[in-house]
Amino acid sequence: MATVCMVFMTAPDQDTAVRLTRTVVEEGLAACGNLIEGIRSIYSWKGEVHDDAEVLVLFKTTMERVDSLRFRLIELHPYDCPEVLVVETDGGHADYLEWVAETVRKKIPKG
Repeated sequence: MATVCMVFMTAPDQDTAVRLTRTVVEEGLAACGNLIEGIRSIYSWKGEVHDDAEVLVLFKTTMERVDSLRFRLIELHPYDCPEVLVVETDGGHADYLEWVAETVRKKIPKG
C-alpha cells in the first residue's frame, strides 16, 4: 500500500485556501483538503513580528505525489515563502488510506 502523508499549508484567507485546495484536488495531487478557519499566526518575518488571521489547510496525498503537490502549492501561493509542511503518517484506517492512495493514483498522468 502507498504511504499516505499530510501536507499542512496556511493561506491568507478563505478564498485563497478554497482556490488552492480545489485546484490541487482537481489536478489529482491531493485526495482532499480540510480547511480550518480562524487560526491566528504570530511569526517573525523579515525582522518584524506579525500577528495575522489565516486559514489552515490539511491535504491528504501519498509520498509518491507529495513533491508534485508541494511544487504546485508553492507555484500558486501568494506568499513569498508559503508554509508547506509534509508529515508522513504512521497508520490509520486502512480503507481511508487506500481511498487516498487510489484517488491520487487515478490522476497520475500517463507518460
